[in-house]
Amino acid sequence: MNEVVFPKKADKAVQMAAYMKNLFPFAGIAAPERALLEKELLKASKKMTYTELVDLVRFYYDKPEREYQYVAIDLAIANVKRFSFEEVLGFKPFVIEKAWWDSVDAWRKFFGLWGFQHLEEMPQLFEAFFCEEDFWHRRIAINLQLLYKEKTNIVLLKKAIIYDKTTDEFFVQKAIGWSLRQYSKTDPEWVKTLIETIELSPLAVREGSKYLPKP
Repeated sequence: MNEVVFPKKADKAVQMAAYMKNLFPFAGIAAPERALLEKELLKASKKMTYTELVDLVRFYYDKPEREYQYVAIDLAIANVKRFSFEEVLGFKPFVIEKAWWDSVDAWRKFFGLWGFQHLEEMPQLFEAFFCEEDFWHRRIAINLQLLYKEKTNIVLLKKAIIYDKTTDEFFVQKAIGWSLRQYSKTDPEWVKTLIETIELSPLAVREGSKYLPKP
């Protein structure tokens, strides 16, 4: 199995780094090109043991350029269907390493996919992120069911929103609004009632009510 090594594209790298507040260096590789370059690696990873896969995720996550963290998360997502609950939680520590909205939301996709395939264990998965000290973990708790539609556990969603409704953190309030906006496509009346009965931040209300009928 050949290691994925991205060519450096200086001009593009500068633009991509600037978009991410210059928090991380970039190689300058766009998502479509990255997908092509990592295709064989993802295919080969499906034959690895769990330990081998976690080690490979660690290998790429430790590389400096941001695109390698994306490769690491793509490796986890490509194998999500074969993990047990204990195994999927083995990836939780990565969430708060080199954390920013791009990687955290990609990890949320990973955990959310697993939860959707194991709805009976969703409450336990939710609790692994709910009430955590690090707000990035709590962002995942809030947005864990983002694409669940009618399968959304509204008790858990409401619980996460109420816990963080007064949190003075932009990315948490944005997450609350995002979760409500997304679920309003499935049950607008539930979202409308929640916004009317719980005092939420102006940001969360603005984001969450975007698709609701205007009075």
